[in-house]
Amino acid sequence: MAYKTPRVSDGVLCDDRTPGPCIPLDSPAWFAWLDAPDNVCFTYALFNRRRGYIEGFMTVRKESRQRGGGYWSGYRRQGQRVRKLYLGRTAALTQTRLAQIAARVDPAAPPPPATAPEGRF
Repeated sequence: MAYKTPRVSDGVLCDDRTPGPCIPLDSPAWFAWLDAPDNVCFTYALFNRRRGYIEGFMTVRKESRQRGGGYWSGYRRQGQRVRKLYLGRTAALTQTRLAQIAARVDPAAPPPPATAPEGRF
């Protein structure tokens, strides 16, 4: 059986590996799912309210730091580049935080300029 990446849409997480109904965001089950060592990524639907449909997805991955502990980052392709945005630790990964990050990686927004900031080479 093929594995499908868990997905978040309409305020719930659907994971084919987890028995039972979808998990609502910001619930104790949501934070328990995020803390589980086997759960390292999911996709987040980027819904365009003006057009009324999903325009793409942001991939959210759990990463670890050398100092210990894990954190979550969001990835979204814009043009030829992939943007990486820090989301925070598990406790900070709320529905509100995901919506804020989704607004920052708006698929309709132009890609960031490819120039380096002044003073850096």
